[in-house]
Amino acid sequence: MKTAKERLTQRMQELSHYTKKALGQNFLVSDQVIGKIITAVELEQPKKLLEIGPGLGALTDLLIEKFGQYQLIELDKSLVEFWRSQNMPVIEIDALKLDWSTLSYDVLVSNLPYQISSSIVIDRSIDLKPCQSMILMFQKEVAQRIRALHKTDDYSILSVIAQEFWKIETVCDAGMRDFNPAPKVNSRVLKFRAKQSPILNRYDYLKFIKMCFKQRRRILKSNLDSVYHESFNNWVTVQKLSDKVRAEELSIEQLRDLYFSVKGKTE
Repeated sequence: MKTAKERLTQRMQELSHYTKKALGQNFLVSDQVIGKIITAVELEQPKKLLEIGPGLGALTDLLIEKFGQYQLIELDKSLVEFWRSQNMPVIEIDALKLDWSTLSYDVLVSNLPYQISSSIVIDRSIDLKPCQSMILMFQKEVAQRIRALHKTDDYSILSVIAQEFWKIETVCDAGMRDFNPAPKVNSRVLKFRAKQSPILNRYDYLKFIKMCFKQRRRILKSNLDSVYHESFNNWVTVQKLSDKVRAEELSIEQLRDLYFSVKGKTE
């Protein structure tokens, strides 16, 4: 098969396609990075694969070779028409506006547009029936926030929700020159594997974590609704923590324990 750069050039010429910055189109052209993503997908042994943003086929061409026909989500109308001409099922929609409960898939893969990457991770984390695994490309700074530890500057709502519901590992890094056109930032590919969590109502947990981090530099108690203050005071006493503790100082496990303590043992 031709190199990724050769495939991109040929397809852009065939389709008279131009890059659409508004859609976050940065096409992957590194054969090394593509190979690592494909291997990561293969290791998950997908039965029902789903890809967001196939673009001009950097990943898609190779995934079709290995897995045959599978579901695509694409917003660019011209690319929707191309992939449908290749007998690929395509949903023409913004991935953030899609009713994901209507889909049946076990592995999600994407060279994500950077502007939707955090939302995709949060939204897929609180699905009623989360998929088995995800292999996703991020701006490197976002990837660092996803895996950040408590008591660090990068620790955030995204870190807590992602790590509560997924086992996360780094697949590889990608530099600016690994894309055409080159973005102004470096990138990183992460693999997410669904893991067991005692949190049953994921949407309620997300609301709680958002409340905890509402104003990051304020003490946690100030962010909590007053109805939770007594339970919070009891919890910090048991945990031997200061009542001036901030959300960013608490680990994933501590935040989960606090949630159950203020909400009661059952959700």
